[in-house]
Amino acid sequence: MILSADAMERARRVRFLIFDVDGVLTDGGIYTGEMGELMKPFHVRDGLGICQWQNEGFGTAIITGRDSAIVSRRAAELKIGDVYLGHADKRSAYAEIKERHGLQDDEVAYVGDDLIDLAVMAQVGFPAAPADAVAEVQRLACLVSGKPGGKGAVREIIEFLLKAQRRWENVVARFTAPAKVTNVSQ
Repeated sequence: MILSADAMERARRVRFLIFDVDGVLTDGGIYTGEMGELMKPFHVRDGLGICQWQNEGFGTAIITGRDSAIVSRRAAELKIGDVYLGHADKRSAYAEIKERHGLQDDEVAYVGDDLIDLAVMAQVGFPAAPADAVAEVQRLACLVSGKPGGKGAVREIIEFLLKAQRRWENVVARFTAPAKVTNVSQ
């Protein structure tokens, strides 16, 4: 993982996380089945990280340049309510998200991997990137994950944000606390 000097300070202000899809939540490959259907591999650890970010009361959104039913389905599974498909210019979607949620730039993190993400990454308080992002994106990022897109980069970024805010212990506690027994008849 590569961090800017002010990454920890910037991470403490983040309360909303926006993702690109291809090359961030997936490995960037385009896979098709025998019938021409589009398939995308998503990493389960990224998904669990997104759910834990949300469980801490924070918001999430997707802005992607491609239009894809599989992305809509995955976003629904992860309860990501703000999903912007087919947005080659991502600035208008970002402006809508900020307005809808009453956000300032410094409260937003954006994870991107390619040139299409640069404009929004330049606006947000915490730009981040997977290890295999293009050089221009990596130079702009406060955090460059040690993992490539679609291979746990999003999870690593979320863990960093939650640890910076001293919330990671809450996440771990949810998985290590004794099970609660309910509806036990005497």
